[in-house]
Amino acid sequence: MAAGGAPVTVPRDPARDAARDELLNADYHRHDPSLQERVYDWVMDRIDDALAAIAGDGTSGTTGLILFLVVAAVIAAALWWRFGTPKRAARTTLDVFGTAGPRGADQYRADAERHAAAERWSEAVREQMRAVVRALEERTLLDTRPGRTADEAAAEAGRALPEHAAALAAAARTFDDIAYGEHTADRAAYQQLRELDQTLERARPAFAPAAGGAA
Repeated sequence: MAAGGAPVTVPRDPARDAARDELLNADYHRHDPSLQERVYDWVMDRIDDALAAIAGDGTSGTTGLILFLVVAAVIAAALWWRFGTPKRAARTTLDVFGTAGPRGADQYRADAERHAAAERWSEAVREQMRAVVRALEERTLLDTRPGRTADEAAAEAGRALPEHAAALAAAARTFDDIAYGEHTADRAAYQQLRELDQTLERARPAFAPAAGGAA
């Protein structure tokens, strides 16, 4: 009622627009659930429906199972959208020789050559790097120590063979990229490791002088 008691008449469309504008006021929505909360509630409702259907609540078990699988697929898609593609699980060990433990250097070389002949370059690189490390252990330039990584082996061998330290470090990086970084190898990577192995066989260690200056 307007002042004086006269009724107020507003046409339908302006009244509807005014009501809509009023309801859009942020003050009315401060406590509304967020988008994530609404999605979560919807997913939980669908799970409840699926479980009830599987239990036979007015729906056949087959229909309920299909509904449950659809909801599971929706949840998986939502998780993928939120967190991205799942990473491959971390390996249980970074030991250069893997879980099987060390074998002879010649065995590793033979396996590397067999993989190379079949153009399985990633496998060839892994076995050839293991041959390099195992050969250094057999020559006692490295102590035989379980759990050693390729990087550790390269660093320790580089102190005994300083002229080849950079090549050893590069070989370890190549091994890590292929064994753990999911990179692919090629013929050149295998050939570099094979040539390094042959070079190290002829290399002589540089021993530090003893205390007092005696060699």
